[in-house]
Amino acid sequence: MVTIVGIIAFNAIALSQQKPLETAKIKTPNTRCEACKSRIETYLKRIDGVRSVSVNIQRGETTVKYLTDRTNIEEIKTAIANSGFDADDIPANEDSYKRLPLTCKKFEDGGGHPKSKTPAPAPAEPQQ
Repeated sequence: MVTIVGIIAFNAIALSQQKPLETAKIKTPNTRCEACKSRIETYLKRIDGVRSVSVNIQRGETTVKYLTDRTNIEEIKTAIANSGFDADDIPANEDSYKRLPLTCKKFEDGGGHPKSKTPAPAPAEPQQ
């Protein structure tokens, strides 16, 4: 009986100490290649409290899971900006952006990313 009570008490303590995990989706519109993805993931994984990072280069969106008692969304967005990319309402750090490889820069700056990636219309079916 004492063992069961001890296990229940241990589980209650463990659950009460569980860290609050939050998921955020951040618009990172100028991330359009694997180099961009790698750079953002590297920067964010250095932040204490970041548990996972997923950069979707097709959508221009970064999903981050983080512990709210160790970091916050503003710190995460600032880290993305410091890596050279826009993050929601925070523009890319100018010096970091200048150091990006040409393939990661915006089209208007001579880079490889077009202004927008709109899908081509589907081909019309031939009429018979």
